[in-house]
Amino acid sequence: MSNEAAMASFLIRHRDGAVLTLTMNHPETRNALTGNTAIREIVAACADVAADPSVRAVILTGAGRAFSSGGNVSDMQKYERDRPSPEIVCQEYRSGIQLLPKALYHLDVPVIAAINGPAIGAGLDLACMCDIRIASSNATFASSFVKVGLVPGDGGAWLLPRFVGQSKAAEMIFTGASMSSAEALECGLVSRVVTPDDLLATANSIASAIAANPGAALRMSKRLLRAGEQSSLDTLLEFSAASQAIAHMLPEHHEAIRAIKEKRPPNFSQ
Repeated sequence: MSNEAAMASFLIRHRDGAVLTLTMNHPETRNALTGNTAIREIVAACADVAADPSVRAVILTGAGRAFSSGGNVSDMQKYERDRPSPEIVCQEYRSGIQLLPKALYHLDVPVIAAINGPAIGAGLDLACMCDIRIASSNATFASSFVKVGLVPGDGGAWLLPRFVGQSKAAEMIFTGASMSSAEALECGLVSRVVTPDDLLATANSIASAIAANPGAALRMSKRLLRAGEQSSLDTLLEFSAASQAIAHMLPEHHEAIRAIKEKRPPNFSQ
C-alpha cells in the first residue's frame, strides 16, 4: 500500500505511517453508500488492510458536510419502477450492502469513525461497524429506515443495541428520530465530541496512540473483543489463552519486556 494519497472514485486513501485514513468522497450525494462503487471500494480497502500487517489503525470519515446519508434515495426508485422479485432483492442485499458489516466489522485492525456530519440510516450503521466513534459537534445520528418505509437492512438491528442498549435502540429504530452529538455522547454511541476543526486531529491522535503498539497484539486483541460478543466466558478464556501463547513468543513482546527492564521506550519497528 502506497504512502502517498491514492484517489478512487468513492474513497480517498491516505497513508501516514501505520495509520490509513479512508475518506468517503461523494459530498454531492452526502456520501451515499448505494447506487455507486462505495460498497466495492470499502470492501476492497478492508481486504487490503487485512493483508498488510504494517497497517495498525484505520480512520474512516466523510468529505463535505455529511459522514454518510446511507442509501441513495434516487437509486431506491428502481424498486417501484422495475418491481424485482423478493428473491432478487434479497440477493441484492446479500451481495451488496451486507458485505460492509462482514468486511468492516470483522476487520481485525482497529477502526476509528471520525463522524464529521450526519450519519443517517446505513451511514449510522457504518459508524457502528467501527470500533471507536468520535463525533464533530455538528454531527447528527438517525436510524431513519422506518421514515422511508424500510427496515435496517445492513445489520443495524444487531449493531445499534450493543452500543446504546435495547431500549434506546428500539426508540431510535421505531421513531427514526434524529439525535444530536451531545445525545450520542450521553447514551454511549460515541466516546468523544469535539469541534469540527478538531475532529481529524483528535482521530489522528487516537490512531497514533493505537499504532504505537505492536500490530500483532492489536489484531489479536480486536479478535478477542469480537469473539467475546458471541461466546461464553469459558470459550473466550480458551481463545485468550491460545492468543496469549502466540503473543508470548513474538519479538515485540520480548522487546517490550527488555525495554521495561532497561527503563527505555520500546522499539517496535525492528
